[in-house]
Amino acid sequence: MLQLSKKVEYGLIALRHMAMHPSGQIFNAKEIAKIYDIPYELLAKVLQKLARAGTVSSTQGVKGGYMLAKKASELPIAQIIGIIENEKPMIAECYNDGPESCSIFENCSIRKPLGKVQRNLNVLFEKMTIQEIV
Repeated sequence: MLQLSKKVEYGLIALRHMAMHPSGQIFNAKEIAKIYDIPYELLAKVLQKLARAGTVSSTQGVKGGYMLAKKASELPIAQIIGIIENEKPMIAECYNDGPESCSIFENCSIRKPLGKVQRNLNVLFEKMTIQEIV
């Protein structure tokens, strides 16, 4: 079953939270974690990854935190997933791990239809932006 990881979910929650407020506002990871009852340590790691990739800007210090580095409409969900997980979400193991991961790859009767579903899913995540989940 296709399922986004908790890291991706928490990243999307944080980005949505930032997008719901005025541009340029700085958000503390602890505050976001508390508001949504999510683990601070994991959220902090996700936000650090997003900062290294230039999705969010980070500011050090007492009044430091994170803010969107781009408009929410310029942040595709696929890009966010790729930054956090280093891969696209896959619906079948063989699409993620390659043909050698499946003993019936050559004779599989659902591989091609699942490939079509996978391509549509990829397009959906590439077109959908953070703005669309605000």
